[in-house]
Amino acid sequence: MVNVHHPAAGAPPSAEAPGLPLIRKPRLVGVDAARGLALLGMMSIHILPAWNPETYEPTLQWQLFAGRAAALFALLAGVGLAFSSGGRTPHRGRTMTGDRAGLLVRAVLITVLGLLVNQVMPEDPPAYDILLYYGMFFLLAVPFLHLPARTLFVLAGVAAVAGPVLMQALRDVLPALEVYNPTVTDVLSDPGTVLSQVLLTGTYPALPYLAYLLAGMGIGRLNLRSLHVQGRLLGAGLVLAVGAWLVYWVLVLQSGGYDHLMSSTPWLGEEQIDEIIIWGPDPVLPTTTWWWLLIPGPHTNTPVAILYDLGSGAAVLGAFLLVARKAGAWLLPLGAMGSMTLTLYTAHLLALAAMLHYEVPLLWFLIHAGVAALFAVAWQRAYGRGPLEQGVAWVAGAGRGLVLGAGRREA
Repeated sequence: MVNVHHPAAGAPPSAEAPGLPLIRKPRLVGVDAARGLALLGMMSIHILPAWNPETYEPTLQWQLFAGRAAALFALLAGVGLAFSSGGRTPHRGRTMTGDRAGLLVRAVLITVLGLLVNQVMPEDPPAYDILLYYGMFFLLAVPFLHLPARTLFVLAGVAAVAGPVLMQALRDVLPALEVYNPTVTDVLSDPGTVLSQVLLTGTYPALPYLAYLLAGMGIGRLNLRSLHVQGRLLGAGLVLAVGAWLVYWVLVLQSGGYDHLMSSTPWLGEEQIDEIIIWGPDPVLPTTTWWWLLIPGPHTNTPVAILYDLGSGAAVLGAFLLVARKAGAWLLPLGAMGSMTLTLYTAHLLALAAMLHYEVPLLWFLIHAGVAALFAVAWQRAYGRGPLEQGVAWVAGAGRGLVLGAGRREA
């Protein structure tokens, strides 16, 4: 969602050293295009119907993007963090401290923006705002910013299991907020409850989502300009996604797991359990058995769901990087949108607050997507970074500069 300007996956460490000119390579169009697709996916989930009114089957856009669009955003946020902190060779010393300071400032700014957007949303919101959660994602990423790819991938696997386990273990004892999108008022009146929602009980809980961020940081430490790496990213992503689904298929559908779900949650019939698997929890998963952690439904945030979404997200990124090698010009609209998703997503949420889309959802979606694409292409050609991206980058850069400047004075 919030893109950190990425010079490249392989910028040399000297490119960011204090006192030396900043060396930037061209943006990776495939990364921006994948982020643009995630934005369109979020828009479609927020606006278009989730089911066919005649058959009550999930629509194609729901099957493609429910839960996965948000996961792809988080994955790509991690890629951007890796790019901005040294690419293949993480920064060290004072430069890394500056990176951490800039990321901390960025986390605060995104959190404040999310709270302000939530403040103007209706009480029964048309969308769950991810911005507040993003601030926490970035805050949690600060200690991991210096790590190499292999370590980040291992920690992502740990987070994919430990985060959901904590979520299920603590859900019954943590306070629950009565609103979907916490506001400034909620933070001031009940900060502990808001914190538990952002970390573990909300729609995009930061501790389980840390798996996406760490995996994205690991991917960003690779040479993403390499054809070999791009192909492996596509292949490994597909293997991970299929493998996660097979775990669900074998353990839940073929080996008695489904029966455990029914017997431990007797107030839910087969139809209600299927609805959770297809549509996600309403609002949270039952905590009656650990077997719930093996289902892959959207926003269930189980290990199976996280690994499935991680695999599909990595495959999408690999595919876009491969396509961009030969047909990058065709990705211009998506790439331009992906370069300023903070601006476009914020505008999208504010437009949704007008509650105009229920009668003509397809038209409203086309307006959102079309205006976003036209604005992004025009603004990028004229000014480069999106307006909110530029403002956040300037303030975060100032925080980073204070650390680097202090280091030079001490030297």
